[in-house]
Amino acid sequence: MDQKVIARYLRIGPRKINIVAQLIRKKKVDDALAILRFVPKAASPILTKAIKSAVAAASRHPEIDPANLFVKEIRTDGAGLLRNAKRFIPRAQGRSSKIHVRTTHLTLVVSDGKTANPSQGV
Repeated sequence: MDQKVIARYLRIGPRKINIVAQLIRKKKVDDALAILRFVPKAASPILTKAIKSAVAAASRHPEIDPANLFVKEIRTDGAGLLRNAKRFIPRAQGRSSKIHVRTTHLTLVVSDGKTANPSQGV
């Protein structure tokens, strides 16, 4: 059975969070949390919080064993630019450019490998 967690408008770029997300795809939840504990990136606490939230939500179902959960899917999508970050960087010949602060939508799915409907494939 699957449990999905969505974190929207995270103030970190999708490419930065995807670097760390690649390390934990298809890993067991305990292994993923151990990996994230030692990765010195800004995305590590964000992904740790999302995984813990998914495990807590999945543990409310009596048929799911939290020890058997693994990261089935993790997706990082661009959420656009932050609107109120009006900062500028100096450029050549007296010009300036806006600093683009990117945001991310994170979708995380944990599963125990069993399907909710027996007629569906694994």
